[in-house]
Amino acid sequence: MSAYWISIYKEILDEDKMAAYAELAGPALREAGGTFLARGLPEQVYEAGQSTRIVLLEFADVDAARAAHDGPAYQEALAALDGGAVREIRIVPGV
Repeated sequence: MSAYWISIYKEILDEDKMAAYAELAGPALREAGGTFLARGLPEQVYEAGQSTRIVLLEFADVDAARAAHDGPAYQEALAALDGGAVREIRIVPGV
């Protein structure tokens, strides 16, 4: 069953660190089997929604998404981010 990695950026604190992270994270997540489905600011928000950056990836399953996060390539990207953003990452199984 597919799984979805959802990154919700509450605040970007350092644009340079974000750029360094993005340069490493994109290739790391693609190489780990992730497919980027959406990224950027929402076109519309409803209810208690906030207009913050979102990234949505699809993986083959939850284990693949976890392995991508915990793998050395993505950990290198996280080291480059080094507190440059306040965010949440959620891995959600597909239905």
